[in-house]
Amino acid sequence: MKIRIKRTMSLSTREYPWIRWSRYLFFTIGILALGYVGFELLDARLYQADQSRRFQEKLNGLKPSIVSDESLHASSMFLVPANENLMTAEPIGLAGSGRTPLGRIEINTIGLAAMILEGTDARTLRRAVGHIPGTPLPGQPGNVAITGHRDTFFRPLRNIREDDEIKLTTLSGSFQYRVDSIKVVEPENMQVLASSEDAILTLVTCYPFYFVGPAPKRFIVRAHRIPG
Repeated sequence: MKIRIKRTMSLSTREYPWIRWSRYLFFTIGILALGYVGFELLDARLYQADQSRRFQEKLNGLKPSIVSDESLHASSMFLVPANENLMTAEPIGLAGSGRTPLGRIEINTIGLAAMILEGTDARTLRRAVGHIPGTPLPGQPGNVAITGHRDTFFRPLRNIREDDEIKLTTLSGSFQYRVDSIKVVEPENMQVLASSEDAILTLVTCYPFYFVGPAPKRFIVRAHRIPG
């Protein structure tokens, strides 16, 4: 019995340094992971602040002008069909595409304000909300679709209600929408991106908002355009 106790104590003594260093390793990995997340959040915030300032300067430098629905409809003829994936579509060449923001979305009732970029790739959604390629550009007639991450820019959507107003501001003008419906759908439900003869807005994010890992559903907000 004494021999067994001595062997156990000797084994624990030899293993202890490895346990201690493994704790240091996991602690370091955790710190690095938190640092990376913090860097991405800071980068997104700085990008939003810089682009918002630039965008506002351009707006201030523009003379008031009226954009007709006919001219907006004409430019929408160059759009291509929407990608079948709601969240991972790659950006494609559209008028106004690229790294320059298309405009800004604001929902004052829930404290949401973000610049809109073209595309839904990872880099775009890390810094902004993304206009889904193939749908009309902000302010154009039809079903304008915008997506964002549930844990960053579109997290406030969890508090949105029917009749809330959504404002899209572009260099072509400012457009007001009123929320008609809020629903949760399967990712394969592409009907939410279907074209429309009416001027509507569709916001898409993942659901549930606090789900750990890739969320299994999609949270859909549908709004119609109202006189600004």
